[in-house]
Amino acid sequence: METCSSFFNVLITTLILLIIFPNYCFSQLKHDYYSKTCPNVETIVQNSVKKKLHETSVTGPATLRLFFHDCFVHGCDASVIIASPTGNAEKDAPEDLSLAGDGFDTVIRAKAAVDSVAGCKNKVSCADILALATRDVIVLSGGPHYEVELGRRDGRTSKKGSVKGHLPLAHFNYKQLKAMFAMHGLSEVDLIALSGAHTIGFSHCNQFSNRIYNYNSQSSIDPTLHQGYAKELQQMCPRDVDPRVAVALDPTTPMRFDNAFYKNLQDGKALLSSDQALLATRKSKRVVNAFANNATLFERVFVAAITKLGRVGVKTGNQGEIRRDCRSPN
Repeated sequence: METCSSFFNVLITTLILLIIFPNYCFSQLKHDYYSKTCPNVETIVQNSVKKKLHETSVTGPATLRLFFHDCFVHGCDASVIIASPTGNAEKDAPEDLSLAGDGFDTVIRAKAAVDSVAGCKNKVSCADILALATRDVIVLSGGPHYEVELGRRDGRTSKKGSVKGHLPLAHFNYKQLKAMFAMHGLSEVDLIALSGAHTIGFSHCNQFSNRIYNYNSQSSIDPTLHQGYAKELQQMCPRDVDPRVAVALDPTTPMRFDNAFYKNLQDGKALLSSDQALLATRKSKRVVNAFANNATLFERVFVAAITKLGRVGVKTGNQGEIRRDCRSPN
């Protein structure tokens, strides 16, 4: 029986790697895009991000979430950072109001640091700085290092109305999640791997309160939740809780980028319904188990998935622009 189980685990791992392998082959972007115009850009951004992360731990999950929200709407073009004096930009949409300001500040500071270096001013896009900063917060939180593809241009438009229907919500089921990720050319394996970003970060109580209070006529608590964990959540999120109260998405290692998210799923300690949904099918459950049992596999697949995410809807060449101020089109 043990031999069969080991064989099955190897088979699942092999299949996952076969799925992700082709993703490395095609790209409009290049790792050395700034080698002549701003050769030290990665070091400059990393130093800025490291300083910001030392100031506030929210920097890590806030930056990672900002990258995801940016890429899923207009593509990875930093349009989510644009501010509108009339409150009509992407960041003003209901789905984006919970984005922590530290993510925006991370990019704005890094942009200022890059532009302060002779020869680099107005040469590096906000979109690329966001991509680099995302990699850096992952590494600085204990996650894998990977080479970031560069060459994105910044978008010129950012509309509040363009966000609706483009971001996954906390109550989504697996079918809805698959469909939304597929819209962006991302597979089921990509979906499950990118969900692992919830190994750091937090969520506000109103995003999961339905799972711990009055779940249905048979039970006040979602039966898929570990009951002890549900009681802990009730202590942290009483019924009349301040909406600003937030809870760690990973109750075991909330500030470390690791594969604990998947172990929590196995133990019934997924905070959001959309995370719990990753166990909905036999196939998805096998991938979750593979990531829970093999941290190296998770990291390798996550790197491939976030690289694919970073290619979604990119503007290159004569498209878009390089913003002088990330908060405003030129």
